Amino acid sequence: MQSLCLYFKIHQPFQLKQYHAKDIDVLHSYENTEADIAVINKLADECYLPANEIILSNILNSHGKFKISYSISGAILELLLLHRPDVIASFKKIFATGSAEILSETYYNSLSYLHSKNEFQRQVQKHQALISELFGLSPEIFRNTELIYDNKLAHHLAGLGLRGILCEGASEILKGRSPNCVYSIPDNENMKLLLRNYTLSDDIAFRFDDAKWNEHPLTADKFANWIHNHPEGTDVINLFMDYETFGIHKKKDTGIFDFLKALPDEILKNPAAQFNLPSIVIATANAKDIFDVPQTISWENNSGRLNPWSGNVMQNNTLKKIYSLENIVMKSKNKTAIEMWGKLQASDYFHFMANEEAKGENYKYINPFDSPKEIYQYYTNIVFDFEINLIKQEIARLKKKASQPIIGAY
Repeated sequence: MQSLCLYFKIHQPFQLKQYHAKDIDVLHSYENTEADIAVINKLADECYLPANEIILSNILNSHGKFKISYSISGAILELLLLHRPDVIASFKKIFATGSAEILSETYYNSLSYLHSKNEFQRQVQKHQALISELFGLSPEIFRNTELIYDNKLAHHLAGLGLRGILCEGASEILKGRSPNCVYSIPDNENMKLLLRNYTLSDDIAFRFDDAKWNEHPLTADKFANWIHNHPEGTDVINLFMDYETFGIHKKKDTGIFDFLKALPDEILKNPAAQFNLPSIVIATANAKDIFDVPQTISWENNSGRLNPWSGNVMQNNTLKKIYSLENIVMKSKNKTAIEMWGKLQASDYFHFMANEEAKGENYKYINPFDSPKEIYQYYTNIVFDFEINLIKQEIARLKKKASQPIIGAY
């Protein structure tokens, strides 16, 4: 039977202040709480709550046949707990049905895998702990930031006890093979890979309201027919996109919520099709082949755009700088400093520094900065102040240690 897995990414970074050079070593607060509240309220009211209401209704009306998966960062969960606990409550209702699953990921939606394996592992474990505490769930499937993936990541995650990974169905790796099958990794047939079908995912995420698209308007019955018409041997079709597709990237008046509401019935009209959870797919489907990825890929591999996180000097400088602070941050054992360091790793900030030709359409809606240079300057000032404070704390610690009497001295 053909399975359809729907995955929605939910993430927002903490909003940064407009931090000027004159603020360095004067103001030590970097987060714009007022902006946090404004963004979270907009997302909650225009996307999360109305979409969750439809999702829950679809699950109940289909008697659990409609299934959904979420990839929710620790950063957005913190913001929701602080400012919109009603959204957390609505997610709890969805997960309580047993027809929804949550994926493991980096806590801050960071690029830590590329820069520090220790920090990457810390964030994965921190995220798993929060998911367990909030929802009583233990994720088995992993989704890395921006679907960044390679063989080494897969083997590392296998060592952490995870059983599957969602990654991009990159054409240059598939070489004519279908993305709609379960794959395994080299030298470990037990670790399964689920590949994003980027064409069908982007039909909803990007082309849904494009009047110039030859398939416009996209209706639920048309999309369901595309799913049903996949050939025999199709194990699973993985659709992955931002949850903000519903109500933010695509406004309510485009009909995007009507599409979401109607889709389950249209898919389930075909008895050979079913919605499924990724953990069930990897437990029941045999891997058709090996997906060998010796070089790192991401969801950008099929976009034709430049690298949107480290494609220019500003991005590379700030990435190197923030990860160069790891030793002094961890040595401080200061929970507040460790937390702030984690927040400053969010991939969003580096994406905001990208040149215009390297940016994806989905980020144009949520970038609060006027230019890459502006965010670069504010971010650089923040990190400079953060480093100064760390150095001062380390000097104070060493002075205190030097002043302490040596036990047993005469």
